[in-house]
Amino acid sequence: MRIVLGLALILASCSDSRDVMDELPNSSLAGAAREDVPESRMDAPMTRAVTIGEDGPRLDACGALGLVTRSGSGGLALLAAPFADAREVDRLAEGARVHVCTRSIDQKWLGVVVVPEPDGSVENDMAPAADCGVTSPVDSKRAYAGPCPSGWVASAYVRLIAG
Repeated sequence: MRIVLGLALILASCSDSRDVMDELPNSSLAGAAREDVPESRMDAPMTRAVTIGEDGPRLDACGALGLVTRSGSGGLALLAAPFADAREVDRLAEGARVHVCTRSIDQKWLGVVVVPEPDGSVENDMAPAADCGVTSPVDSKRAYAGPCPSGWVASAYVRLIAG
């Protein structure tokens, strides 16, 4: 008798004829009109913060210093995420210095914090560059939220010079 009752309950639960697509939201914006919501995550503006502190609490928040090379006349794109189609945040000139904080899994992208260039004035000629907060240890891994520009660059255009 229990087996019959169990089978009846299973069959009853399968009798709903609505399409699964009607039940699922089109995106994380549940309730939005379909034409207002991008069809894929790649169509949506994507941002992935640069992670600092990956080497642990005893080492600098960003473990290496790099130099932008072979960037061409337009400069190297600083992107909001480690994807070629990501939004461009800035352009880095040949010779720009960056703190290398993290890498993408495939090693094609570096998460960097841009070292500010001196303003060129005589009184600031000997002054150290602004502190981006990544040259000393942090307690734990976290997204970079400091004062300097940060983002992702193609690793082929950065030569490591320290770290």
